[in-house]
Amino acid sequence: MTNLRKSSAGDATTVSGKQDQPSRAEAEAAVRTLIRWAGDDPTREGLQKTPERVVKSYEEFFEGYRQDPEEILRTTFEETEGYDEMVVLKDIDFHSHCEHHMVPIVGKAYVAYLPDKRVIGISKLARVVEAYARRLQIQEKMTAQIANAINDVLKPRGVAVIVEAEHQCMTTRGVHKPGVSMVTSTMLGAFRDDALTRREFLAIVGRT
Repeated sequence: MTNLRKSSAGDATTVSGKQDQPSRAEAEAAVRTLIRWAGDDPTREGLQKTPERVVKSYEEFFEGYRQDPEEILRTTFEETEGYDEMVVLKDIDFHSHCEHHMVPIVGKAYVAYLPDKRVIGISKLARVVEAYARRLQIQEKMTAQIANAINDVLKPRGVAVIVEAEHQCMTTRGVHKPGVSMVTSTMLGAFRDDALTRREFLAIVGRT
């Protein structure tokens, strides 16, 4: 989890080594520089408020840095009447950004776990996906992060995560291959060790 502190202005400031997070004014100035670099005039009417809008949108795009996925998972329930079968949340839409080109990654996540005495509210699974997605990411890392957080906090008998996404760094630039999606998975515990459990999960999410 990225460490945060409050500046005198009340803004969250990221502490990373010896450098603090730039101010909003510095961020907006950087956007103006990029606009000039692209060949346009940041002072013209249509672009005057663009730096402000871009910085505001970045606060939303990257709000995952201000969230603690493990804290999201800490509220669990033990009154399950002995339920110990698979819990699956399908088709979790997410939007992330490629850490190499800072362009969108758009896709769906499928998350499952096998409870061991405790279960968690299903909205928390979706929130964990969002917390990791709303950071600069590579899909492989994000997939593992989601699975590991659930495994570390909930201590289930197994965790499975599949992520399928389209990367605009590949579809809108570079090789320009629209319609191509990437699939990654992390299987822990019973989902890794037990072929029947894994197949059941894959059938539920339509991956057989």
